[in-house]
Amino acid sequence: VTTFKMPEDFRSVLDKQMIGPTTENLVKSYFPVQSFKPKVQIAFQGLPGQCPRRIEVERRRRLYLTFDIAQLLASKGIDSNQLMPRHHNPDNMPAIEEKKDPVFPIYLPLKVFDNDEYDCRTPEEWISLGLEPGSHVRKPVPGKALLPTDDVLGHEDPKSQKLIYKWIDVGVLDYDKETELYLVHKTDKNGLVRDEEGRPIVNGGITPQG
Repeated sequence: VTTFKMPEDFRSVLDKQMIGPTTENLVKSYFPVQSFKPKVQIAFQGLPGQCPRRIEVERRRRLYLTFDIAQLLASKGIDSNQLMPRHHNPDNMPAIEEKKDPVFPIYLPLKVFDNDEYDCRTPEEWISLGLEPGSHVRKPVPGKALLPTDDVLGHEDPKSQKLIYKWIDVGVLDYDKETELYLVHKTDKNGLVRDEEGRPIVNGGITPQG
């Protein structure tokens, strides 16, 4: 009997028979699912007629995904590349038109404007989003960071005039309480956070050997 003999490329046959849109998440991501969920102040059990909690979470998740930090800053006339401090060049200093006197570029450190009073999560809560339920492996948390496009020169001289800073997709690996800084790693072209050998980075990159 050969009627019920399955073809060898059965998977490709099923892919061709896909009808209409699907609810399956076709974009593969190494980040935990809960790391994309926004925090909402809504009771888990609501009254009849009120918006259910899971609906509000999904609405805000889709809304936040439409936001782009680079576009939001550009709409306010802010050049993200000018947010980072650079070495001053005495031979090329801007001048005041009236007096023709050289002046220093106007710059205030970003820490002056750092305000976490209205942040919905503490740094520890952001990092804990990488923990999946029932697992001790902490994965990276998705985010965006203002980083230089040139990694080599960026590590050697972060204030170089030759560097171009852009908002880049990263995975947040860890947080340092003393310096109040996050440890991040750039994602690859597939949106994954991997080391030089192509292995996923977990638990902040700390290996069993330390």
